[in-house]
Amino acid sequence: MNRLTLKYEPDLDFVLVAVTSSLKDYLLCFKINKQLDIDFARIEELPLQLTTSGEVGYFSRYHYKIKETETEFFLLANKGTEGYLIPEMKKTDYFILIRNYLDEEDLENFMEGLNKIPEVVVAAEVDPGKLKSKENLIF
Repeated sequence: MNRLTLKYEPDLDFVLVAVTSSLKDYLLCFKINKQLDIDFARIEELPLQLTTSGEVGYFSRYHYKIKETETEFFLLANKGTEGYLIPEMKKTDYFILIRNYLDEEDLENFMEGLNKIPEVVVAAEVDPGKLKSKENLIF
């Protein structure tokens, strides 16, 4: 009997930025909005089944879209109601996921702007392909 094996490769066509800051999510969004002249707005929380027991964790989520380029930004809290979105990066407070990629110069300007916010300890690009929990970033 022949077997068919299905290989699943998640679509990781996005830029991921890890942000460490002691600010609450809404204050961080306010400061990012002012610094970078963008408009993050809160959207419904991201529900995610984290454990084998079936418990669902909820993570705060903010969204901004550039209409001309269709570029989307999502700010996601790493700490939710039942644990971490990306458990291997517990020291990271937030992730900014950017879909429909910016060019290198725009990304560099975005990163510089984030790092100029006094309450942001560090903002750095992360390769999502190297994360064990990368499936949690697909929604």
